[in-house]
Amino acid sequence: MHGWTGQILEVDLTSGNTRILRLAEDIYERFIGGRGLAGHLLSEHVTLPWDDPRMPLFFMTGPLCGTCAPTSGRMTIMSRSPLTGTVGDASVGGTLGSALKAAGLDGVCVIGRAPYALGLEIEDNSVSLVDAQSLLTHTTSELRAKVGQGRAVALTGPAAERGVRFSSIIVDGHFAAARGGIGLAMASKGLKYLAVKGTGRVSVADESQLKSAREEILRLVAASPALLGEQGIAKLGTPALYDLLHVRRMMPTANFRRTYFEAAPLLGAHALAKAYQPRRAGCQGCHILCKKIAVDGRPLPEFETLSHFTALLENPDLEVAVQANELCNELGMDTISAASTLACHLELAGAQATGEELLEMLREIGRGGVFGIGSAEHARRAGAPQTSMAVKGQELPAYDPRGAYGMALSYATSTRGGCHLRAYPISHEILRKPVATDRFSFEGKARIVKIAEDHNAVIDSLVACKFVFFGATLEEYARALGAVIGRSVATHELARVGERIVYNERMMNARNGFTADDDDLPKRFFDEPGSSGAGLEIKALDRRDFLEARRRYYTCRGLDADGRPTPEKARELELPWRD
Repeated sequence: MHGWTGQILEVDLTSGNTRILRLAEDIYERFIGGRGLAGHLLSEHVTLPWDDPRMPLFFMTGPLCGTCAPTSGRMTIMSRSPLTGTVGDASVGGTLGSALKAAGLDGVCVIGRAPYALGLEIEDNSVSLVDAQSLLTHTTSELRAKVGQGRAVALTGPAAERGVRFSSIIVDGHFAAARGGIGLAMASKGLKYLAVKGTGRVSVADESQLKSAREEILRLVAASPALLGEQGIAKLGTPALYDLLHVRRMMPTANFRRTYFEAAPLLGAHALAKAYQPRRAGCQGCHILCKKIAVDGRPLPEFETLSHFTALLENPDLEVAVQANELCNELGMDTISAASTLACHLELAGAQATGEELLEMLREIGRGGVFGIGSAEHARRAGAPQTSMAVKGQELPAYDPRGAYGMALSYATSTRGGCHLRAYPISHEILRKPVATDRFSFEGKARIVKIAEDHNAVIDSLVACKFVFFGATLEEYARALGAVIGRSVATHELARVGERIVYNERMMNARNGFTADDDDLPKRFFDEPGSSGAGLEIKALDRRDFLEARRRYYTCRGLDADGRPTPEKARELELPWRD
């Protein structure tokens, strides 16, 4: 095989045994890798409780990983989400994916539960389990300093050890597999860290064709102002979106009670650049380098984190947002869910918090405090579930759905709960790429969201970065994949694989009881308008229009009226039907 190694390492932490899983080549072609292949392997176990020792945790690469294809250093981590009960996955950067491929592996499957904390260390053909009990309570940077030693490292922080439902996995110090509590899934198995070093090379069928595809992708990226322009992501990082969302009056403020934050002009990407003089950083194999590291070495917040630790919490202090981001990384927890849970609490309490109070509440979460259960459960216990701004139990990121109706629909249909990355309608509704659409209309959004979900499933399976697709398309990446694996790959073939991957996830969620009732938004967005002004009227969403768009989405997706998969569509997509 080219591109793939044909080997997945299975590690049983209960017995300490390891073995190599070898899948048929057609399985690789039908699910590609990353998110798709992990979902295929998860499907037979997904009805187990998330913390059942038999529940697998996957670290999965893709066929482009370790090659010269642009942004091919990413990978997927997947299990069942402790926060939502849905499919729980995260695409993450760093060097871990490339290191696994260099060690001859397409991925690692971890099952069982260790009797005490262990580290899993892989160096080419050598696999060992190491006593990590003495490393408990270490922050993520402290732990990386002890176990990194020139290796790619994925690890959990104190938050996961203490049961925080939105714990993350930190890769190579700065890259977070953040959402859905995937860090808690790792900690529940007694796995403290995974360290990998490999010296091999990925077999590529046609190096010259791959270089040609690479050059074409780079040319398209270079022509994208959103990526490489003066106000683009390469120069300013993802906070480049901060001012854009602010002027469009769709910045979630005060737990989504407003959509405009008066202090925002002093808190965006340019303010970060002036105050912290950042240098560029990013994933292996990426020339966009969207991450920003301050002159003092601290990682600066991404857009969603910056927005939530300022506007969502009504905090006008930029330094507090930077410290909150660093604190969440050190403790190992999702910044979006952490900020959203605090915003929910403050609304329930009818209070605002100072910067130091916000930071202390984050420290308390890391110590196992009550807010570690997430906003949905916190609001439910308080008898006010409507104050949790979450879908399927996962807190919404920094795009108010009243300002982008495609985003509203994609939040609701996302298979992992409130997520902006499953379809990312912001690309056409705000950035106007590839084709501009009316952000205040549901017209046509059902088909757009469905197609975008399919395409993003492919991107997460190759595994590549979604930002590159502001310039490139699946057509160029189909050429790159064909060059790597040694056969022609058509764009429509990849789109079909993406449809299969998403449908498989819908099937897994349905087996765990998810229906149309879960494909919905918090009531606030239908009852309360946003913050109108400057010639913009931000209306409450029309419930009937939303439900009609969702109905059309179900038709496009091949689901029944209750949002459930059907045996007929499963057969059409060559998926096994499980009742």
